[in-house]
Amino acid sequence: MCRVLKDAGIKIAPSTYYARINHTPSNRDKRDEILMNYLNALFTSNFYVYGARKLHALINKDHHLASHGQGHVARCTVERLMKKASIRGPVRRKHPNTTYTVKKEQCPADLVDRNFHVPAPNMLWVADITYVRTHVGWVYTAFITDAYSRRIVGWKVSAFMYTDLVVDTLTMAIDARCRAGQRIDQLIHHSDRGVQYRGECLMVCVWVPDPHKEIDQNDDCGTTRPSR
Repeated sequence: MCRVLKDAGIKIAPSTYYARINHTPSNRDKRDEILMNYLNALFTSNFYVYGARKLHALINKDHHLASHGQGHVARCTVERLMKKASIRGPVRRKHPNTTYTVKKEQCPADLVDRNFHVPAPNMLWVADITYVRTHVGWVYTAFITDAYSRRIVGWKVSAFMYTDLVVDTLTMAIDARCRAGQRIDQLIHHSDRGVQYRGECLMVCVWVPDPHKEIDQNDDCGTTRPSR
């Protein structure tokens, strides 16, 4: 074997070859093998979503300590063995996505054409969804702004970005205008092409006489904001 390797340009001493094939795994190697297999099993049983932090906490629970029998496992050991086993949890995006668009042909016509100047209130409402970081994670905020007064006439905060988020926001704005005795029969509701604004529940929500439901043809949320 050493002669073959030497002919291939790889010089290995016979003592090195015999030391390698007669090598006995160290206690650390044996422990690493047991823990790596155990981490793989925990990772698989938890649907491949646990990272180093959760696996470290899990493998050091009393029943798991008794199961693998290798004592307390350090966080750095978990990270090293995960890297060796090529396992990692999902990476959370820094910013959530708020716009999942529908096809242009499925949207109503653009009645605004980027002209956000109106002569009176309740003629043009601009709707959008944004996200806010909190201590418990990201939350979504839907709001409606009157293009004339720049006043937010409806809003809703939710942990989930469903159609109900924009339905409740629009319902709040409509109810407030109706209670104040204001007419909204000339209203245009302007939004981007997000799927939340194309839900059937939102269409049913717009119950006032002859309201105009309008969607911006651009994906960029910036196009739905009135410029000063």
